[in-house]
Amino acid sequence: MKFASVLAVAVAATVVSAETNAERMARGLPPLAPARRGTPVARAKRTSPSGGSGQCNTGSIQCCESVSKSGHGSVLDELLSVLNIDIPFDTNCGVSCSPISVIGGGSGANCNQEPVCCENNSYNGLVNIGCSPINIY
Repeated sequence: MKFASVLAVAVAATVVSAETNAERMARGLPPLAPARRGTPVARAKRTSPSGGSGQCNTGSIQCCESVSKSGHGSVLDELLSVLNIDIPFDTNCGVSCSPISVIGGGSGANCNQEPVCCENNSYNGLVNIGCSPINIY
């Protein structure tokens, strides 16, 4: 008998928690707070922003004339097609890139376009794949 009582309470609690905010508001009740999803690790704050110190863990720092995402009908897509490069949709790519040195002086440390850190620089700077903007100033 006790098991049946506990089971009935558990089922009732499940039914109540499954109602939507629209149903609650129709009955004159306030809406429930949004459910928090994910793990505590996913919600953890970073101690410092990535790339903020001008470091590049995946390759050398590049200066690109433009950076755009693949698959949006841009000049980048035409260039990737001509070079027969197949990359996933929405991958950041740099076009006309050249390496720069943050430590060195002179023109090598200047980047008037967009400083980025790219994962794949195997196309001699014509197209760099997997680029993330960085701050070198």
